[in-house]
Amino acid sequence: MAITIIAKRLWQGLTSSIFDGLMLVGLLAWDVLLTLYNHVVPNRSVGRVVKKGLPGFGGKWPEYIPPREGDSRCSCPALNALANHGILPHDGRNITFTELGRVIQEVYNFAPTFGVIGPKQAANFLGRDYWTDRFDLRDLDAHNCIEHDASVTRPDAYLEKDQGKIPQALVEEVLTCGTGPGGKLTEADLSRLMGKRRVEAKRANPEYSLSTFHKLFGSWKIFGGDIADLRVVLGEERLPEGWEPRFRRRMGLTILEFNFTVLPVELSVKEETDGSIAAAGRERYGDGGEVQSRKNG
Repeated sequence: MAITIIAKRLWQGLTSSIFDGLMLVGLLAWDVLLTLYNHVVPNRSVGRVVKKGLPGFGGKWPEYIPPREGDSRCSCPALNALANHGILPHDGRNITFTELGRVIQEVYNFAPTFGVIGPKQAANFLGRDYWTDRFDLRDLDAHNCIEHDASVTRPDAYLEKDQGKIPQALVEEVLTCGTGPGGKLTEADLSRLMGKRRVEAKRANPEYSLSTFHKLFGSWKIFGGDIADLRVVLGEERLPEGWEPRFRRRMGLTILEFNFTVLPVELSVKEETDGSIAAAGRERYGDGGEVQSRKNG
C-alpha cells in the first residue's frame, strides 16, 4: 500500500511538472505574439483603457472604503487598492488565483499572459493549486512571494512583520524624490531610490536577500510616475477618481514589454556595481561579511 501511494505521488508530481512546463512555454510564446500585435494595432483611446461595463470605465471607480479591523492586506498597494474599492473582496479573503488574474488585467491593463503567470507563480510559491485553491491577501506576504527585501514602499519583513500597514515615511520619500516636470518620478529617480533602499536594507537586515526576479519586479508604468496619482495610490491605497492605466496597448502590458520597461531601471542602479551594497554588509558584519555573521549566529 505504501509503495502504491509513493508511486502515485511521484507520478502526480511528474505529470504536474510537465504540465506546468508546457503551460509556461505556451504562455511565453503567446506573450511574444501579443507583444507583436500590440505594436501593429492602435493603442486604446484615452478614457477607454478600462473596457465599458467594468469597474473604472471612464475613470469612475467603485466607492473607496478603508480596510476594517480584521481585513487582510498585503505589501502591494495596487492589490490593496483593489480590495479597498471592492473590486476584489473588501475583506481581502478567500480570493481565487484566477480571479486575481482577471481583475489585474481589467483594472491595470495587464496582458492575459501576465494575468496567468503572476498568480500562477504565487500559487506555486504558496504550494497551492492555481485552478482550485484560494488565498488571503496577507498570504502573499510569505517572504519572497510578492513581499521582498529593499522594497521602496515597504520596510523589510525582518523589521516589520505586518506588511499591510502603510509606511508613510517610505511613501513620502518616494513622493519627494522625483526630478521630472512637476516632481514626476523618472526612471533615473527610481534607480537611485532602489539603490539607496538596497544599501539601507543590507545594513539593517541581517537576513537580507534579493533575487533577480524581485529586483525586476517593480514597474511604475501603470501609474506613469505621476506624483499626484502615486500620493493617492501609495499613501491611501485607493485609485484616484478619473485615473486609468497609462499603458494603453490594445492587449495590455505583456511580460516581454514589462521586462523592457524595468530592465533600464535595474541596470542603472549604480549601487549594484560600485561596491556600496557590499560595503553596507561589511559595516554590519565586519570584514567577514555575511559569512562571518552566519558563523557568529
